[in-house]
Parts: sequence; structure tokens; C-alpha cells
Amino acid sequence: MLSLSLPSHDPLGVLRSTLPVVQNARQVRLDRERIEALAARWAQEGWRKAAWDATLHFYDGTERTLNWMLLVDAMNFCFWGEAGQPRWAVEYRGQTYNGYLAEAASLTRALDKGYPLWDAAYLAEMSEADLRQIFRPASSTPEIPLFGERLANAREVGRVLLAQYNGQFARAVEAAGGNAVALVRRIVQDFPSFNDVASYSGAEVRFYKRAQLCVADIHGTFAGKQWGALSDLDHLTVFADYKVPQVLRREGVLAYSPDLAARVDRLEPLPASSPAEVEIRAATIWAGELLCRALSERGIPALASEIDYYLWTLGQTLSPTDLPYHRTRTIYY
Repeated sequence: MLSLSLPSHDPLGVLRSTLPVVQNARQVRLDRERIEALAARWAQEGWRKAAWDATLHFYDGTERTLNWMLLVDAMNFCFWGEAGQPRWAVEYRGQTYNGYLAEAASLTRALDKGYPLWDAAYLAEMSEADLRQIFRPASSTPEIPLFGERLANAREVGRVLLAQYNGQFARAVEAAGGNAVALVRRIVQDFPSFNDVASYSGAEVRFYKRAQLCVADIHGTFAGKQWGALSDLDHLTVFADYKVPQVLRREGVLAYSPDLAARVDRLEPLPASSPAEVEIRAATIWAGELLCRALSERGIPALASEIDYYLWTLGQTLSPTDLPYHRTRTIYY
């Protein structure tokens, strides 16, 4: 049976701070037998990491791409709609997108129209009118959720880049020495909106979802070259959001108490940093860690970020009859 033991090296403290949550959780349980079964199935099917999809992502091989990617992940959160209402969606090049793909499409569409989203000075003073135009919804769909928070985060990106990195996120990557862990630390320290930390029974719980995702996205965007040639990627965890635990619950890896299952299934929002929400996210982190270990035991060296992307991709094709994801209004995921 896979052990809930800390690895010898946990430099970000995400595993260390989430472990007591998993061990003491009252509403969420990890089924380690189902984790073993899932890893065995993936190994039998022939594990292959999901390919990076650059379809909706801006890339020109320069520092501009890094600034754009940081902006994307600064606003990459909370796309779900209210119960019974359509989700925010956008139209781009003849296609309609929702969720994260709508955000990426919106920001790439904006570049096509001449918005300098790679310019820190522009971002620092971004107008509400510009961002509303950038995120303009498709017909009969609502405005993007948490618009004000997204505007604040975009401006934060611009201000911090100007104040500390001469306007270029590339300077942060270089200052981190091309090290994934050091870069995550810089992001959560210098950009407060990325400092994804909760509390459970009075103790700090670190998730760092968007900061870790941003680092993994840089690696993917540059195909592991140039600024994407990052070391210590194996010290990142999965990115605790709402789609990955939905897939893990479908697979039986996460099991909710009857009360929590009922709340999630009737689309009742869970308050940010509430015990149930923190337990779901902490269990997601450890499910990813145990899947890494189970695959490694089968001779498959998979990164947590690769497992996350694979699970997230599966979550984009769930059927309407699948169990819902938990709903929390938050800027962190």
C-alpha cells in the first residue's frame, strides 16, 4: 500500500503542509487502492504525457511570450457559472470557447487586435474598458466571473514587473537561475495574488496552484528550451483546482462524506478556505504525489505536472452525467 510519507526533499513545503490535512480530514478520503489501480491501468494502456497544446497560446520565442504567459496565469481562475446559468464564453476564429480556453483565446485575440499585453507599462495602467473589451462574452453568455479581481491582478503584474524586473518576467526566470522551485518562490513572494495559502486547524497550508502552474506553463511553452529549460520540475506538485479533483472523484481516488457529496452535487458553493474546501485541495495534492510514486514503481517516471495536465485534459471531456466539481469563488483556482 502506498505510504503517506513525506519525500526526502519538499522545498516548497506544499506536501508537508497538506499532509496533516489529509491525515486528519473528516470529509474527504484518499482511496489508495484506487490510486494503485489507476496507475496500473495507465501503465497497461501505455502511459504517455499529454502533449502541450499551443493552439490558443501566443508564442514568438521572445521575452514578450513570458510576460503574456504570466498575465494568463495571473487571471487563470474561477470560470464556472452560476447554477442554471450559461458559462462565460468567447468566440475566436469561428470557434466558441469557455473556461480556461476562453481566457487564452481572449488574450490571444486581443494581441491580434493590437493590445500590447506583453507591455508591463500598459498592464500597470490597464483600463477597465480595455479588459472588458478583451473579455467580451459571446452572445447570450454572461460576463467573466470576478472581473474586478482579474483587472487588479493584471495591474499587479505590470506594476511588479516594472518595479522589480525592468518590465520583463524573463529577468525573474533568470534571477531564479532557471530553477523551478526558486521561480515559484519568487512569484509567490513578489506577486501577492499568487500567494495561494490557506489555514486548517490554525496551521498554514500551502497550495501555490497558479505559481506552480505558471512555471510548468513556461516549461511547456518553450518546450523545455530557452527560459523553459527549468531544473527541479520534479519538486512541483499537482495544481489543486476544481477540475482535477472532479476526475479523481470519478475514478474513486477521492471519496467525499455523504454530507459533502450532497453539497457538491447540488452545486452548493464551498467557502474559500473552509475545512471541506481545504480538504479537497489537500487530497488532490496527495493523490498526485501517490500517483507519481505508483507510476515510478512501474518504471514510469512521470512528473506531477504531467499527471495534472493529463487529468485536467480528461476533465475537459467529461459527460453531463458525471459528478459535478466543487464550486468555490476564489482567485486562486
